[in-house]
Amino acid sequence: MNRILLSAGGIRSAGTRTGWQGNMRRWSNSTGRWSNSMGQQSNNMGQRGYSTGQKVGVLMMNMGGPRTQDDVGPFLRGIFADRDILKLPLQDILGKFIAWRRVDQIKQQYAQIGGGSPIERWTRAQGDGMVKLLDRASPATAPHRYYVGFRYTEPSIRQAVENMLNDGIDHVIAFTQYQQYSGSTTGSNLNELWRVQHQLDPDARLRWSFIDRWGTHPELIGAFADRAEAQVRLLPDHVRHTAPILFSAHSLPLNVVDRGDPYVAEVGGTVAYVVNELRRRGVTNPYRLTWQSAVGPQRWLGPQTEAAIKSYGTRGFTALVAVPIAFTSDHIETLYELDIEYGEV
Repeated sequence: MNRILLSAGGIRSAGTRTGWQGNMRRWSNSTGRWSNSMGQQSNNMGQRGYSTGQKVGVLMMNMGGPRTQDDVGPFLRGIFADRDILKLPLQDILGKFIAWRRVDQIKQQYAQIGGGSPIERWTRAQGDGMVKLLDRASPATAPHRYYVGFRYTEPSIRQAVENMLNDGIDHVIAFTQYQQYSGSTTGSNLNELWRVQHQLDPDARLRWSFIDRWGTHPELIGAFADRAEAQVRLLPDHVRHTAPILFSAHSLPLNVVDRGDPYVAEVGGTVAYVVNELRRRGVTNPYRLTWQSAVGPQRWLGPQTEAAIKSYGTRGFTALVAVPIAFTSDHIETLYELDIEYGEV
């Protein structure tokens, strides 16, 4: 099958749907509620949620990725130890064993995309652009600073909070880089942030706001639609209007979905908005939402992206456009899994 792959690339801007401001509270993935409040909600922080004269920092949260081959092992151990992602019996033992079993394979995959993950480089590039936009949009609170806080690799959330305290930041906007909310991604980051903040800032000197999801923001939808439309227009004439658009998102274990995680609905919402925008532009190709990156013996969301590609091939399709709808920058799931592994299907 001839295939045109689409990478979402950088996102032009984002907005908040939460608007909660105050001191840190903990998100419970089991109950779906905030708990253990450390402070009261603040209603007097001024325009845009903060007052002039305060030093504002933006914490860009993501899972991270290994910088080098030596970082792959600790990265995997961190993932398989995180009960917000997977709940395993004897997790301290079994998680380390699963990570050990996978480390050589994952090292080989990273070797094929340059030796390590580019996620830190892309996050910093996005952060540089973001603070420039913020400085222009809100000069009264400039200069704005961004801090990268990864869940499983350096720079860690702990390092980010330490740096913000040392820099005298007053107000932090915790900005998840997962545009669709899941307790296994954004929820895990927020829980780690809650733990770190309790340890490093027990007197709650930092004030917090949260952008915990932004999967239907018009600029995000426009960015995906722009790239999808451009790739469809590049297809040969005889398949341009019939090639499927495959929206691929990272899968989740079904037991996470069963406990009420909103990720599936939110990814579906992003797809619906993008398709609606494409239809408005006259792009009428068929589309499908699929799921990738399932690991281990548990039951995961399907249909799997690889299986969908094979299915289209057996049905006579010779081209498709793949859109990584749940990623804001390239990393192993796009550079290796989509570009290399599925390219050989």
